[in-house]
Amino acid sequence: MEKINGKFITLEGVEGCGKTTQQKELVSWLEARGVTCISTKQPGGSAIGKKIREILLHKDSEGMTSTCEALLYLADRAQHHEEVIMPALKNGTWIVCDRYQDSTRAYQGAARGMDPNELDRIFQLATNGLKPDLTFLLDLDPEVGLLRARKRLAQDGMAHAEGRFEDEHLRFHQAVRKSFLSFAEEEPERFVIIDAKHPREAVTQNIHRVLEERGILVR
Repeated sequence: MEKINGKFITLEGVEGCGKTTQQKELVSWLEARGVTCISTKQPGGSAIGKKIREILLHKDSEGMTSTCEALLYLADRAQHHEEVIMPALKNGTWIVCDRYQDSTRAYQGAARGMDPNELDRIFQLATNGLKPDLTFLLDLDPEVGLLRARKRLAQDGMAHAEGRFEDEHLRFHQAVRKSFLSFAEEEPERFVIIDAKHPREAVTQNIHRVLEERGILVR
């Protein structure tokens, strides 16, 4: 593994859990404390990744196979790793990323039924197995999250362009949530579960509190 000087923080959770909002809040909070950081996402954190994102999330891709879906996500991850994440981390820049490999393990692994060992093997090839230093799991009832997500997509006029996963059955999203919670139980040192049903300000404060308690800002 190459030498890394920056920190790598990810946000995970079901659709509509507030990751994008909390990512913006976290980056602003870190920058106010003198931390140089990059806000990015998967899929779509690179120029090539944006094209992959269009294919993955568009409702016209409803016939996509689970294998094709997983490989596209991991292709996005490989490009993002080489183009954005590793150059920044080696330079001492922090990365705050909306979704990472845990999403693939939850969505394509648990919910789609793909072999998690196969997904991890491809992930190893794509990123040399890079893991986040800290992962915030914004935990929320999928039924509540889906209502939020569908409302946001409708307001933004993106329901067709980015609504493929929001069309999945509730059982699918329940499997995703269950999987995320199992990951957090398996890796308590990396995962922090944040109750996302609370108001936005309270969720933000809880994230800040964790970073302060863990002393992660000590460089």
